[in-house]
Amino acid sequence: MDDGKPTEPKAKWWSRPTPGSGASAAPQEPSPVEDAVPASDVTAVSAGTEAAAEPAASVTAEPLPQAAKPLHEPDQYSTPPYGGPGPWAPAPPVQRPVRTPAHGTPVPPPYSGTNGAGIAAAPAQAPTPPAAFPPPLPQQAEGHQPQPQQPQQQPPAQQPLQQPQGQHQPQPQPHPQPHHPPSPQWLQYDPWGAPRQPLITNPGPPLATDAGKRRNRRGSVLVGALLLALVAGGIGGGIGAYIERNGGLTQIELDQDARDGGGRAPDSVAGIAASALPSVVTLHVSGSTESGTGTGFVLDNKGHILTNNHVVAPAGPSGEITVTFSGGETANAEVVGKDSGYDLAVVKVSGVSGLKPLPLGNSDNVRVGDPVVAIGAPFDLSNTVTSGIISAKDRPITAGGEKGDGSDISYVDALQTDAPINPGNSGGPLVDTDAHVIGINSAIRAADSGSTTEGGQAGSIGLGFAIPINQGKRVAEELINTGKATHPVIGVTLDMKYTGDGAKVGQRGADGKSSVTEGGPGAKAGIRPGDVITEVNGGRVHSGEELIVKIRSHRPGDRLDLKLTRGGKDLTMSLTLGSATGT
Repeated sequence: MDDGKPTEPKAKWWSRPTPGSGASAAPQEPSPVEDAVPASDVTAVSAGTEAAAEPAASVTAEPLPQAAKPLHEPDQYSTPPYGGPGPWAPAPPVQRPVRTPAHGTPVPPPYSGTNGAGIAAAPAQAPTPPAAFPPPLPQQAEGHQPQPQQPQQQPPAQQPLQQPQGQHQPQPQPHPQPHHPPSPQWLQYDPWGAPRQPLITNPGPPLATDAGKRRNRRGSVLVGALLLALVAGGIGGGIGAYIERNGGLTQIELDQDARDGGGRAPDSVAGIAASALPSVVTLHVSGSTESGTGTGFVLDNKGHILTNNHVVAPAGPSGEITVTFSGGETANAEVVGKDSGYDLAVVKVSGVSGLKPLPLGNSDNVRVGDPVVAIGAPFDLSNTVTSGIISAKDRPITAGGEKGDGSDISYVDALQTDAPINPGNSGGPLVDTDAHVIGINSAIRAADSGSTTEGGQAGSIGLGFAIPINQGKRVAEELINTGKATHPVIGVTLDMKYTGDGAKVGQRGADGKSSVTEGGPGAKAGIRPGDVITEVNGGRVHSGEELIVKIRSHRPGDRLDLKLTRGGKDLTMSLTLGSATGT
């Protein structure tokens, strides 16, 4: 027939050659949606006969008369396509075929006394085949080719259907049920089933007593499971809380001391730092051409802060200076006075209360080896504390000289320390074990460029220098009171190019006049041009810079005892230091 479906053969899980033709062709298997076809296209066939398979062009729209007799005997084994669904019957759902013996074959002894689950059962009527497997259609007219059919689950009795003319649905027809002995070959053949699988796989319903016991047992199990869950939940919660409080079962916990709420000994580094840090400040200086960072410390309650001259120098006459206290508070500051010869300066902050001045010690009491602590902001790391000892005293050093005319050179009879001092520590306090200031950190000696100020230095190598606080105190008082500092002088001009031992008085001064100032302290003591000064107050002098350092370590008006050589003769004399205004 021609109902608009493809006419090419469609592959199935089984095939069989068509009798009387040279090629095997499987018929079209209609989809479930297309099962309902017009009555004029349906040809009635008798059960147990082959379905007709004529070309589409030879099929007429008129229904064929029912055949009087089938062309062959009914197939006793229901081998496809005999005894199965007709060519247009609804296709059964795809499923795994079950092991099915031939029609009418008695159940073998292994399965005759059980219900499929291993339980003995009385013989029962065979179950009705599912609706998904319709009975076979009646045979069509003689001469049509048989159509292959899908296998179906074996019903106990196969009823043939006869399609009346003019109707769509087939009608069941009687079908003989011949009896045959069991076929060993059939029972052994099952490509999908497990070996020795029972014929009936669905066990019958359990006995009423067993069902009741099973329901009671299910209820008991459910109640027991609920109680067990509640108990397990409580135990699990307790264990989880314990694990959380105690850091887990396998987590490692290391022993540790309890938090220390006590203080430190006042003479320890921690005790010294705790006492001195509130009085130390960090200075940020910015000017029109340069900027820098340094350290200072509070001198009094009025806001005066002592630092180095080279720290505030970048500000110039119109720069800005910001002071940051150890607690983080900031305030603007202005320069009160400065002196490049001593490398000291005083700045003042206004509108700040609660200042804590840092006590001043006595640098004359310091001994080599005394422990000291340096506090400052190296590389702008404020509140940095380092410790060491006094390595030496009365170290004559000079710093500065960047201007080239000598006006910025400072001469310091310094305290040497191995406490690390780095750029940014300049102007900070060097304190003793009583947290009293004994020096002002001012210079370091680097491995590459000798003794100089902090500018451009890479860092500390254990050679730091501090201005003695006795000198710093005098200069600071003068800067606060007058804005300028006075320098002690002896009234002579030195030959700075002299390479011999000692400080030689020059032949001529800078203005072409005599190297010994007329009426000055040196002239009064009897010093002449060309004399070489070798000692000051018993201390050896090896160069002109060292003589200046020795003199600057005293106040104007102090009396000095000098030793000198003149024409190969040693002379001694005393003089009183004069005064000159510094810059």
